[in-house]
Amino acid sequence: MDADAPLIVGVGARRGVPAAEVVDLIADAVAAAGCTGRPVLALATVTAKAAEPGLTGAARRLGVPLWTYPARALAAVRVPDPSGAAAAAVGTPSVAEAAALLAAGPGGELIAGKRKSAPRGRPAGATCALAVPRSNG
Repeated sequence: MDADAPLIVGVGARRGVPAAEVVDLIADAVAAAGCTGRPVLALATVTAKAAEPGLTGAARRLGVPLWTYPARALAAVRVPDPSGAAAAAVGTPSVAEAAALLAAGPGGELIAGKRKSAPRGRPAGATCALAVPRSNG
């Protein structure tokens, strides 16, 4: 893996999640993966969440596009941590991990699996996972 490769951040969210919660989660995940300072190329999610203000707002704050994929395409991606709750809610057992891998393209690598936000006093509103495109080296 190229140590300078841009990151693709797969994101999932509950309705009404604040953009700040998503941005904080991404920052925590990037730091925990030892990737601070690496550029984020895009956020990626399921089409059903394309207009979710917390996700569009997070992408805007980070200055990156929000790429979306149909649930059917995400459901075809093998992931390490599938979720029955995601399958019931949006029709795919993975949003964050599958979207990150799909957006990273053929040969993309998941470098940080699904991580949940940790807001005080309420359930997690967002998940994220980090992937990088296949290196050409």
